[in-house]
Amino acid sequence: MLAVVKIAGQQFKVKAGDSLYIPHIEGKSGDSVEFADVLMTDSNGTVAMGEAVKAVVKAEIINDLIKGDKVIAFKMKRRKGFRKKHGHRTQYTQIKVTAIA
Repeated sequence: MLAVVKIAGQQFKVKAGDSLYIPHIEGKSGDSVEFADVLMTDSNGTVAMGEAVKAVVKAEIINDLIKGDKVIAFKMKRRKGFRKKHGHRTQYTQIKVTAIA
């Protein structure tokens, strides 16, 4: 079974047993979470979309906090002495999909 689920404003295509990185959510390693905002399901060629979807994606948190690559935004205006450097690292949570029910 395949499902498209919306997590923190992003859409992910998941199957049972998949491991993926999502934007950081609250919880500790080993906790189970459920995502009820399922946009589409596909079960052996039967596709359900919109209001016809009655599925819930169940997952388990593997790593509660993982930092992404460092991104640096550097601004400069030549001959003006203006330099500004900002950086950030996006935080992710690694989950493993256990079931689509």
